[in-house]
Amino acid sequence: MATLSNPSFLLHLSLIITAMCFAVSQPFIGVNYGQVADNLPAPEASAELLKSTTVGKVRLYGADPAIIKSLANSGIGIVIGAANGDIPSLASDPDSATQWVNANVLPYYPESNITMIAVGNEVMSSGDESLVSQLLPAMQNVQNALNSAPKIKVSTVHSMAVLTHSDPPSSGSFDPALVNTLQQLLAFQKDNESPFAFNPYPFFSYQSDPRPETLAFCLFQPNSGRVDTGSGKVYSNMFDAQVDAVHAALSSMGFKDMEIVIAETGWPSRGDSNEVGASVENAKAYNGNLIEHLRSLVGTPLMPGKSVDTFIFALYDEDLKRGPASERAFGLFKTDLTMAYDVGLDKSGSTHKNPPTSPVTPAPKTGTQWCIPKVEVTEAQLQANIDYICGSQVVDCGPIQPEGACYEPNTISSHAAFAMNLYYQKFGRNPWNCDFSQTAMLTSQNPSYNACVYPGGST
Repeated sequence: MATLSNPSFLLHLSLIITAMCFAVSQPFIGVNYGQVADNLPAPEASAELLKSTTVGKVRLYGADPAIIKSLANSGIGIVIGAANGDIPSLASDPDSATQWVNANVLPYYPESNITMIAVGNEVMSSGDESLVSQLLPAMQNVQNALNSAPKIKVSTVHSMAVLTHSDPPSSGSFDPALVNTLQQLLAFQKDNESPFAFNPYPFFSYQSDPRPETLAFCLFQPNSGRVDTGSGKVYSNMFDAQVDAVHAALSSMGFKDMEIVIAETGWPSRGDSNEVGASVENAKAYNGNLIEHLRSLVGTPLMPGKSVDTFIFALYDEDLKRGPASERAFGLFKTDLTMAYDVGLDKSGSTHKNPPTSPVTPAPKTGTQWCIPKVEVTEAQLQANIDYICGSQVVDCGPIQPEGACYEPNTISSHAAFAMNLYYQKFGRNPWNCDFSQTAMLTSQNPSYNACVYPGGST
């Protein structure tokens, strides 16, 4: 476009668009909506709360019709669950699966955007061999019952306990006792293009190794990093390490390209006296920095340049849950619909409207910032940015050319991120240098990966 070659026009246009800019839901950020409580708001009130945030997906542990209906026409994706107790009947009788789908899916679909059915929760690590053996038949019967709603995926959710090795991440491997069953399960999921869903909790990793450097690693805070001796990759946080361990385990079984979904992750705001690390400060840091990490689209060392769909646990505290105090303290919001602590999910204060340097604690003006694309921007817009920046020949776009350190992943979004940041760093690091007609935002999360180093500087 001719206007892209005129920086003054870009600046003028961006000032106009800034006044019109509004936040959008982000499809890779989800939240778990648990109901083990006696003080929860009405579903309609919760739906309005969710619509006021940038949450793009909600995971239910059942199929509460009131909640599903309250989210109709909201655009929010919904994952519903078939309980572990439902698995025997779903596995033994296809008619039971058809009845379950007819009762819990078809009355609300597609007005309510049901995207996936999670059959069972952490079944493979339950120790119940009978239930484990019935999981795949149950999933197959539910899949077959979805003929009238073929876009809905069928999966199941795993705990990290299905792995016997996860450190270093490249050594990730599944429990040999589960491999035969998993092989069949994963083959079914590959055929139906459904994701591998699991529950990583860096909180529990910290509890088993409560050193200050481990806490920083778990909370996405500055740390010395950990080198994977197998791959040579450097990890700056536990979340990426756990995701890549699962990716490595899937790859070792021939499912390298299977999509991964984080079905649960979170950090409690309080706990019993022996639950080290459970605090509001740490919960705010983990969840806030996780959200910023996802928004950066940096990805993981083994899967760079994209964000894994992630469901944060949980929408509310659940006061009737059993176990240690932390089990009742994962809520992002209070049941009076106010924030338990601010992690940057509110649309009115989202990084898409007036980007803060951090969703947790805004960095001082002297902090290092990088310029990256906004998540809702189209590839056409990003390509136009690349053409403008690299075509001007005032910055060196060599690193995103073939053989360059930042060429892989060879995607428009990844190349645009590098080029836009390069322009921002070269031309003054002013807010208007990271605008590009409202397609860019600032982040304090370093997007560098492997040998691809994004220049950074203080504002």
